[in-house]
Formats: sequence, structure tokens, C-alpha cells
Amino acid sequence: MSTKNTNEFGGEFGGVTLLGKAHSLSALFIVLLRATIGGMILFAGLGKVSEWPFDAAGYLANIDPASPVSGLYAAMASNAALMEIVNVVVPVTQLLIGAALIAGAFVRLAALGGAMQMLLFYLGGWSGEALALFDSTLVYAVVFLTVAAFGAGRVLGLDAYIERIEVGGQALVEKFPRLRYVLG
Repeated sequence: MSTKNTNEFGGEFGGVTLLGKAHSLSALFIVLLRATIGGMILFAGLGKVSEWPFDAAGYLANIDPASPVSGLYAAMASNAALMEIVNVVVPVTQLLIGAALIAGAFVRLAALGGAMQMLLFYLGGWSGEALALFDSTLVYAVVFLTVAAFGAGRVLGLDAYIERIEVGGQALVEKFPRLRYVLG
């Protein structure tokens, strides 16, 4: 018989066992975190769409030379065909990520997408200064990953319902267990 409290969480990382106990307000705060980071990226996408046509070439071409991706981003900026794709993908994915996080649908997939975008922006903003290592885009990437790790879509989110959709008499995630990687 297990006596584990439902507010306990933990795991093992690099051979070290990490255990914690969530506060009774933790569920509320994970929803607020999910909605806030979702709103932040949704409004970033809306800003790009409202000033259409969006053009990332200026940003990509003017990366600080100290950045490890300055050459790659400059090459991207000089490729007109690639820029046509980037100029659509960036705002569209920001809109989709934001809407998914706010609704709590496909949260892990959306949060991973948000973290990847923030990592790309972080690398683009790299200036080589030690104090700049911990800028807001890095913090945003960690927040996205935190939302994914906590399965924040299961708390007041559509993922809780999507996971229970019955397919052939089984819950969706029981029939297709790999969906747990994108839902939650």
C-alpha cells in the first residue's frame, strides 16, 4: 500500500534523486505560468502579424559577431527563399504555441516549440559578455520547459480531456502512449 502524498513529486537526474512537495496553490500557479508564457508568445506573434509583412532578415543579418550563430544567421538572411519561409514560420508558430498553451492543448509540444524558439533567439542575442549569459530569452526557454515538465495542460487545460478521449474502448493515451510526449 502506497502512502505517497499526491502533492509529492520527484525523479532521478544524473544519479541524484530529487524529491519535492508541492504547495496546495501549485496547480493554480502552474496554470498562471502556462497562460502567462502562452500570452507572451501569442502577443509576440500578433505583433509580427499586425505589422505584416514581417521580415526577420534584419535581425538575422545583424547578430553580434561574438554569437556562435552569427555566420549561420547571416547566411540565412541572405537566402531570399529561406527568408520567405522563416518570415511565415516564426509568427505562425508563435500564434499556435501561444494559443495551445493558453488553451492547455498539446502543451508539451507547444512548450518545446517555444523553448526552441527562445533558444534560437538566445543564441542570436549572445554578445560574449558574461552578464548577458542569463538574459530574458534563456529564462523564457526554462519557463517553457518547466510548463512541459509539469504537464501543465492537465490542470485546467484541454489536454486532460484529450487524453481521455476513447478510441476503441481505450483512453487515447493508453492506445497511443507516445502521445504523452506531446500532451500534458
